[in-house]
Amino acid sequence: MTEPFPQPVAGTVVPRFGDIATFMRLPVERDPARVEIALAGVPWDGGTTNRPGARHGPRQMRDMSTLMRRVHHVTGVAPYELARCGDVGDAPVNPASVDDSLARIEAWYAKLHTAGALPLSAGGDHLVTLPIFRAIARGRPLGMVHFDAHTDTWDTYFGGFKYTHGTPFRRAIEEGLLDPKRTVQIGIRGSLYKRDDMEWGLAQGIRVISIEEYFDLGIERTIAEARRVVGTGPTYVSFDVDGLDPAFAPGTGTPEVGGYTPHEAQRMLRGLRDLDLVGGDVVEVSPPFDQSGNTALVGVTMMWDILCLLAETVARRKGRI
Repeated sequence: MTEPFPQPVAGTVVPRFGDIATFMRLPVERDPARVEIALAGVPWDGGTTNRPGARHGPRQMRDMSTLMRRVHHVTGVAPYELARCGDVGDAPVNPASVDDSLARIEAWYAKLHTAGALPLSAGGDHLVTLPIFRAIARGRPLGMVHFDAHTDTWDTYFGGFKYTHGTPFRRAIEEGLLDPKRTVQIGIRGSLYKRDDMEWGLAQGIRVISIEEYFDLGIERTIAEARRVVGTGPTYVSFDVDGLDPAFAPGTGTPEVGGYTPHEAQRMLRGLRDLDLVGGDVVEVSPPFDQSGNTALVGVTMMWDILCLLAETVARRKGRI
């Protein structure tokens, strides 16, 4: 790859509202071998148990991502100078079948992984992370920094159904894709179905930081704890927008009051620099519940922060920084 890295279309050249919407206004690149960071959508919410609509998240997030520019205003990271980034389109899905969608998404991400591209995805409900893990974590369980109001480690819903947006990380641990002892979940809150709903994950060794503990610890100590848990091994960042207080992100399937602010979430993400990151996602943006587009804007801003982290990771591995 000797040609210049792909660059976004500048808003000073083509208005933000003009041209075809892509993630961060990057070129569309259908060949994953031509990118080092693959920005992708997973327009599927077949695992949703409450308010649907996250299938429409990637499209609105692409639109709102036109507000992102080229240089991070705090860290100074210019991701498009550090790594080849491109919008690789959407994973194929089947809105009428959970099993078929899981298989399609896994196969599509396996091609990205084989090509050496780090995936950065916009969901979709949180079940989409499971087939991504199946594609990129076979043979090497990942650590995870997980921002969410819910642990997503429940077992079954509706009399034994195992695949919903409340179960992906239990399945991932059972399948040997996720290392529970290198997993930290930040912002967990909300009422429970049963008193022991949290016990399975805790018994596996997951570090659960409730929202109450987060506010007691503060941002810096929460970052330090997250870094301690995941250590130096390969790590994935998964950001559910319902981790944010619904005052800032009402457009989501299972809102829970009392969360952190977008600024606090941004600061926590920036605290993950220099980790061995292998991918990330932002999920559960449901445009029908926020027609202003603000939830999608918040979500894609988190995606931008993760992109800057991944670009630094690529650049370190390639000896560019």
